[in-house]
Amino acid sequence: MVTSNKIKAAQFVPCRNSAAMVSSSTLAAAKKAAELRSSGIQVIDLSVGEPDFDTPEFIKDLAIKALKQGYTKYTPSAGAETFRSNIARYFSENFDSDIRPTEVVAACGGKQALFNAICTLLDSGDECLIPSPYWVTFPEIVKFIGAKPIFINTAQNDFLLTAEMVAAAATDKTRALIVNSPNNPSGRVISPEEFRRIVEVCAEREIFVIADECYLYFVYPPARVFSAASLEPELRQWVAIAGSFSKTFSMTGWRIGFTIACEAWSKEIAKLQSHSATHPTSFVQIACAEALCHTDEMRAALDSMLQEYLRRRDYFVPALKRINGFELIMPEGAFYAFVDVRQLLQGGFANSAAVADALLAEAHIVVTDGAGFGSDGFLRFSYAASMEKLEKAVSEMKRIFGVK
Repeated sequence: MVTSNKIKAAQFVPCRNSAAMVSSSTLAAAKKAAELRSSGIQVIDLSVGEPDFDTPEFIKDLAIKALKQGYTKYTPSAGAETFRSNIARYFSENFDSDIRPTEVVAACGGKQALFNAICTLLDSGDECLIPSPYWVTFPEIVKFIGAKPIFINTAQNDFLLTAEMVAAAATDKTRALIVNSPNNPSGRVISPEEFRRIVEVCAEREIFVIADECYLYFVYPPARVFSAASLEPELRQWVAIAGSFSKTFSMTGWRIGFTIACEAWSKEIAKLQSHSATHPTSFVQIACAEALCHTDEMRAALDSMLQEYLRRRDYFVPALKRINGFELIMPEGAFYAFVDVRQLLQGGFANSAAVADALLAEAHIVVTDGAGFGSDGFLRFSYAASMEKLEKAVSEMKRIFGVK
């Protein structure tokens, strides 16, 4: 028992860098939905960027096999040798490249992959270009380490980033550009040709590019699947790829991702990780490494999910366009509809958060306010939900706002 009367009540004050961060708006929306469900309310949750499919059985089986084989110990901080080798081989074979295992570092999901890449690149005072709308975590990582996010407004080009925009925004303080294609939240996909021009502009100015390829395979024809891994070596040396199994194989809870970067950058990433997470779960690494060798099963799982997302998109987006006050562009990838609700702001709603609140209060529909993505006046709808939920949501929104 403490008897001293000199001990004061603790008043925790977070460090400056942590205090400057803003909580994830997407996770906040998910929490709100969970709270409603726990109170017995039936919720239509269109907020979370999480596939509603189960992890493919063959990957579960591979994880169980790895467990039974005793893969329960530490791996190197950069990841198990088989994981790094199979990632390197997979990207080399599928994207006509020459990735080496020493360029691959395992991570605890795509988010940590991004965190590792950004924190080993930027110093306090550096500038980092971030196209807007952006995934909510990008600017928060940049701010956390004392660097400065510089936003490029892509709304002028229907949410598509161009090399000209990058060139116009770059300064002598610019150290990095973060590119996310297919994009969360807009669903837009940068063409391979434009992506190459963007990297050329950056390389000429000695600006590194961090390519978030979380939604790599969720691309709808005629848009094309493209990875920065396919760039020529002189361009690829300026790029770090942040990849993830979370969306591609519906493995969000498994927390497994990776970076692909030049060997010098990868060494720094592995060093940072050795002092944080150490490495991702060992048997999960082995399961994912083995899964990459099961080409037929992988393709079948991907095709099944992609076709269902396409079916939902082709229903949901036209249906949203018919609702009063809603405008949006057909997404070419991922599984989001980014809806412009600024017309509704002229009819009594103060901002897009108020529109989201109305959907929650009047129909128990949970969506994410666009302000968290740098775009007040917009809402992000996830169609990683059943057709039944999407149809019910559309019916409720028609009731609330009317139809055109």
